[in-house]
Amino acid sequence: MEFTKKRHSGRALLVTGGLVLSLALTACGSANNDNTTTTANTTPGKDCKKVGVLLPETDSSARWDSKDRPALTDGIKAKLPDATVLYNNAQGSATTQQTQAEADLANGACILVVAPVDGDASAAIVASAKAKNVPVIAYDRLIYSDDLSYYVSFDNEGVGKLQGQYIAEHYKDFVKGNNNNTVMINGGQTDNNALLFEKGAHETLQPLFDNKSLNLVYSTFTDKWDNAKAQTEMEGALTANANNVQIAYVANDGMAGTVIAALKAHNLNGKVLVTGQDATVSGIQNILTGDQAMTVYKNISKESSSTADLVAAISKGTDTASITNGLTVKNPKGSKAIASVLAQAVIVDKSNIIDTVLKDGFVTKADICKNLPAGTDTKGICS
Repeated sequence: MEFTKKRHSGRALLVTGGLVLSLALTACGSANNDNTTTTANTTPGKDCKKVGVLLPETDSSARWDSKDRPALTDGIKAKLPDATVLYNNAQGSATTQQTQAEADLANGACILVVAPVDGDASAAIVASAKAKNVPVIAYDRLIYSDDLSYYVSFDNEGVGKLQGQYIAEHYKDFVKGNNNNTVMINGGQTDNNALLFEKGAHETLQPLFDNKSLNLVYSTFTDKWDNAKAQTEMEGALTANANNVQIAYVANDGMAGTVIAALKAHNLNGKVLVTGQDATVSGIQNILTGDQAMTVYKNISKESSSTADLVAAISKGTDTASITNGLTVKNPKGSKAIASVLAQAVIVDKSNIIDTVLKDGFVTKADICKNLPAGTDTKGICS
């Protein structure tokens, strides 16, 4: 502010003199490390040794606690050996996740890794973290905030394309004449991934819908990826179409399991092409029994390793460009392009279980062969 009137000049000199004296004292104090605390580091996450990891739930998929939790906690400690990891799971509640994040921040977490329950609601977590100069990495699911620091996930639109591609390549094995009815049971609409899966699947399947090779009779998003609700949705679709359904696009293995339960009630399991995702033990078992056609294998170690690399780089103050390689993902509800790391997924069906999930140790032979019904064609896996 400029002082334009002469009668304020004396006061201005006093203020200026006071500022000079204050700066001089500060400079002397900074030099005397025994008596004065130096100015706090203003680079978000620099020298951070306490990392909050917040995952969304355990009900819709076994992956979160059995795969992501150990991969993240162990991976961060491996890349940043003196780090402390604070782990929380919100069990499907956005409110709980907000409370957990606030608690982590209050306990000194200086980097947060968040797989959001709700992409919109979790923007509040990013805002709270920014107020404390804490960077946030959105893990697996995007958070709708322009203040987000990084996003690590898979090419999720590509995942949907893989699911749609499998249907496009195999639907003729299930369609008989004009009986070509297709049901789409998508994930939770508050999860950006679910929107991307649906978009990718539609890009592949729309030409088949347009030329009437497939007839889309039912499509819905399933709140919170609720497995029980997916079964109810499938039962409704069967009732509305007099059990005349040949294709069931299902977004993940958890919901696929309950969709299969609905089909079994009408002796339709194995007669309907059912998709999935996550390559869970139950999903692989359903593939071996013939009740599920495919799943999508996302090697979580790639996702967690990239996240751990980012955490370590942020803490050490090193450049992250070699990790993100210039890739960005635009916040669809904002304006910012978020620096991102996106891994690629692969289709798994009965033909390549050995060469993918078993080879990588993602699932074990003992787990997938346990309690399989007698007579299951396991392609030599369980022999």
